[in-house]
Amino acid sequence: MMNCKEIVIIGGGPGGYEIAAGAASRGASVTLVTAGPLGGTCLNEGCIPTKCLCHSAEQAQTLKDFGFPLPEDFFAKASARKNEVVSQLQKGIEMLLKNVKIVYGRASFIDSHSIAVRLLRPEGFGNAFFSEETGEVVELKADVFVIATGSVSASLAIPGADLDGVLSSGELLRIDQVPKSLAIVGGGVIGLEFACVFATLGCEVSIIEYCKELLPRFDSDLAKRMKQSLSKRGIKVFTSAELRSISPAEQQGLRLEYLQKGKTDSLVAEKVLMAVGRRPNFSELCLENASVQAERRGIVVNEFMQTSQPNIYAIGDVTGGIMLAHAASAHGKIALEHICSGSATEINLSQIPAAVFTVPELACVGLTEDECKAQAIDYKAVKSFYRANGKALAMEASEGLCKILAQKESGKILGCHIMGAHASDLISEVTAVMHFAGKLSDLEQIIHTHPTLSEILVSNL
Repeated sequence: MMNCKEIVIIGGGPGGYEIAAGAASRGASVTLVTAGPLGGTCLNEGCIPTKCLCHSAEQAQTLKDFGFPLPEDFFAKASARKNEVVSQLQKGIEMLLKNVKIVYGRASFIDSHSIAVRLLRPEGFGNAFFSEETGEVVELKADVFVIATGSVSASLAIPGADLDGVLSSGELLRIDQVPKSLAIVGGGVIGLEFACVFATLGCEVSIIEYCKELLPRFDSDLAKRMKQSLSKRGIKVFTSAELRSISPAEQQGLRLEYLQKGKTDSLVAEKVLMAVGRRPNFSELCLENASVQAERRGIVVNEFMQTSQPNIYAIGDVTGGIMLAHAASAHGKIALEHICSGSATEINLSQIPAAVFTVPELACVGLTEDECKAQAIDYKAVKSFYRANGKALAMEASEGLCKILAQKESGKILGCHIMGAHASDLISEVTAVMHFAGKLSDLEQIIHTHPTLSEILVSNL
């Protein structure tokens, strides 16, 4: 039995719209307040549109491999297809929310049981979405609120960061032609995915990363291999490089000045992508009015996703944890179960898989080798290589490896790290085994279809 009758969800991303639909299906009266298009960042300027471009880039690479030139309108058609996919998925979300009242507006707390919403007049979808304030403010009251406002792109506080041509990931998705050159500031997931897409489409790409290695949160072994792979594809990678300034170049484009190994250097690019991460989006919520505790890294929550105000929950990027759409969805399931029954779920937030849709792909779950060492865990690492897999060779995708970390004595799987074709799909099998506290021997006893890439998970066990 639902413990509350009125629920207001603030935010229309995966976490927000899924918990809204779930609560409505359990009999609650649900209102979803969103200042942007349904689907949030993931659908409109993140996961989905970038994966559409990744797919188009794969097709482009296939054409190039067989000696065919890319059609002049290739990027325009790829962008149009991206928009079509976003539109189709948005319509699906609208159907999912047929029993939910949707209010377009910007919310701020009045107190712990009410919010003020400045209404917006929305038009368009995806990257074409825009809205304007109507001038009307309405007050919404509820028994329970769920904050799912996501995150926004971060930037560096350096001279020139606001120049024309310095773009966020969302703005880069709106360009109508491939730039001749692109400098990417940040070697994380967003930066590397765009690097692979635009390099494949004929753009000269450079990456400036502050840390010693790319993908700082991934296993360092795979991160090093990815750097080598990118370099082989002609992408220039500068690690341990601190960007100091951006300025107009003498002729055209933008000049990026950076410090690397104590030496100042620079490069010139037509466009610059600022991909230095994201920050929780809660500055306009007036959380203090509802006595909700927040820190710089995000809204503080407990194991049930409750904030310091028990009737107010927060899920997804706004909590400052792992900023992934499926993490937000998991948070939503945890919160909804607690709202409905006061109970906990069996979801394990320490086993959230992650993927990078580069070429080749990267995916991981659980501990990295460096984390095992730091925690003084007696572990072993088992590796297998794509070059020994028949399906990989048939696909001309022999680059890559799978590394599984396990406790040395018990064989319990601690983590898995894959670099190679379809890594994003393969990681789910290991995640499932880990969810049930599985061992290497459990994985080995699963019969895998031959010939498939999945055999790489057990080829050296």
